[in-house]
Amino acid sequence: MGKGLKKVYLMIYDAGAGHRSTAKALQKLIEQRQLPWEIHLVEAFKEIIGTSSSQNFYNNVILQKAWAKVITKPLLVPLFKLQIGFYHSVWLARFKKFWQQHQPDIVVSVMPYLNRVFYESLQATLPSVPFITLLTDLADCPPHFWIEQQEQFLICPTERAIEQAKNLGYSDEQIFHTSGLVINPQFYESIIIDRHLEKQRLGLDPNLPTGLVMFGGHGSNEMIEIAERLEQSSLNIQLIFICGKNKRLATILRRSQNRIPRYIEEFTKQIPYYMHLSDFFIGKPGNVSISEAIAMKLPVITELNALTLMQERYCCEWIANNELGIVISNFRNIDSAVAELIQPENLFRYRTNIKAFKNQAVFEVVEILEKILKHSYLDGLYENDPLLSIKQT
Repeated sequence: MGKGLKKVYLMIYDAGAGHRSTAKALQKLIEQRQLPWEIHLVEAFKEIIGTSSSQNFYNNVILQKAWAKVITKPLLVPLFKLQIGFYHSVWLARFKKFWQQHQPDIVVSVMPYLNRVFYESLQATLPSVPFITLLTDLADCPPHFWIEQQEQFLICPTERAIEQAKNLGYSDEQIFHTSGLVINPQFYESIIIDRHLEKQRLGLDPNLPTGLVMFGGHGSNEMIEIAERLEQSSLNIQLIFICGKNKRLATILRRSQNRIPRYIEEFTKQIPYYMHLSDFFIGKPGNVSISEAIAMKLPVITELNALTLMQERYCCEWIANNELGIVISNFRNIDSAVAELIQPENLFRYRTNIKAFKNQAVFEVVEILEKILKHSYLDGLYENDPLLSIKQT
């Protein structure tokens, strides 16, 4: 490889927390391993295109208000794709200028929608620079969401994603398969604490089954309904609510009367700690948050219905097929789902199934990037036969 630090560009999208958290997880591991790389996290819409409107609307309306999801698939998604197509030539010029100015050594997209313009602009300016799409969902939502028909590498977390790629003409040499989704390395670190004492410190009963309720980094009003439904039940449980950046939600949950013990947290970087104190997970089928719960050995309860975001629907199928928890049609039935989940024989079965999953994706992806970077700097190798050379090594 050449002299100096290699510039690794991770292209992200701040709609939801999964894209940035994936990039930050890779950055953390790269720094821990002291690789000779200079990491750049680029919020593509904000920093290059010059707008934050789409992600602001997604975070502040779609994720937090259930009614807004009704219009997402039939209206907003097609309009967003139409906008991307309409502005393609304009955005292509902006990205070409960006690559020329920054001269990356490798570009990794951890976001959907823009992978065509990423690839075409890179090919027009720096054709020898490898481009990789790293899925942060368990599968694609075709057409034109994650996987575009172009000469690039793909990093796929499931057999379903690999099948989708092959159906679009990708060869085995273009596809890297990981054991799951990238999650922060902190989820693999040992947590040495006394769970009973920690629960008491939070005002919880150390002997009650504990559920963690979390709906991503921006929370959701659905957490209020879940709290109310479980409050009205006869279940002998307690709950930890992670509200993220939604201070209003945290205030409502703190002020409401409660029969069952609860602890309310806002934005925190200590998710593994709270998961370690919990026995099961309740939340939307966010691909990354579900993967984090599975890594912490928590059976999950989530919801699948007409309002479920399209990129999260396969996650529900994956949970059900692998018996990692319970998928319900509506959180109005959360009380019966929790009652079923905490039955000792059911809890044991789900935990046994979860233990079979050994997700090492964050480590695998860094190794993949090392391999691609190494071969892209061997004289002529990347240009002449990039895919075959890299995958056979």
